[in-house]
Amino acid sequence: MSYKKANEIFPAELLELVQSYVDGEYIYIPRKSSNKKEWGTETTTRDELRFRNRQIYQDYQCGYDLKYLAQKYYLSLKSIQRIILQSKKK
Repeated sequence: MSYKKANEIFPAELLELVQSYVDGEYIYIPRKSSNKKEWGTETTTRDELRFRNRQIYQDYQCGYDLKYLAQKYYLSLKSIQRIILQSKKK
């Protein structure tokens, strides 16, 4: 996210109106819902998590203990159980 100078974007009247609410402070203007992007669409994180979860499920099917998997993947026991349950449903 980069910052834009309000006086370079907004018409003077609008800038004065905004300044009556916040003067000299930072504000965040959220995206329109039609422009929002889904989580992970701009990085490889989604694919990496999918791959990790497949590995966890394969290890589980090979007979590895849930506590061992939690330690191996640095996750809580609950997270491992959730991943395995979701994988079973697929």
